[in-house]
Amino acid sequence: MSLVKFQPAPFQSVFNDFFNASTPTFANQPAVNILETAHGFRIELAAPGLPKEAFSLKVEKNILTISAKQETSQEENNTTYRRREFGFMSFERSFRLPETIDTEAVKAAFNNGILSVELTKKPEHQPVVKTIEVA
Repeated sequence: MSLVKFQPAPFQSVFNDFFNASTPTFANQPAVNILETAHGFRIELAAPGLPKEAFSLKVEKNILTISAKQETSQEENNTTYRRREFGFMSFERSFRLPETIDTEAVKAAFNNGILSVELTKKPEHQPVVKTIEVA
C-alpha cells in the first residue's frame, strides 16, 4: 500500500486530475516530497522562513495533518510596494496513511527550511533479512 495525499473536498480531485496533480492544490501550500524506504516513508515539506514553533502535526484515524501558522505584527511604515509576493504564511496539508504505518512512532524534525516527517512501518510489515549459511 502506498502513501496517498488526502483530499477532503471532491472538487480538489477533479482539479488535481486535470493538472496531473503534479503541483500543489493551492498556491499557498508548500511543496512536498514523499520518499519510500525499506522501513517506512519520509515526507519532506519545504517551508523556508518559518520557525519550527509554527508547525503543528497530528495523526487522527490514519490521517496525518501538517499545518503551520505564523503570526505577523502590523508595523506602521512608509514603504510602498509595487509588487509583493511573500509575507504571512499559513497552510494545512493532510495525508492518508496506510494501515502498515505505526502511528505511535511518527517523528518530525525541522532543518534549513525543510520539515522531515518519519513514518515507520509496523514491525510485522518491515522486510525480514535472513542470513543463510552455506553447508
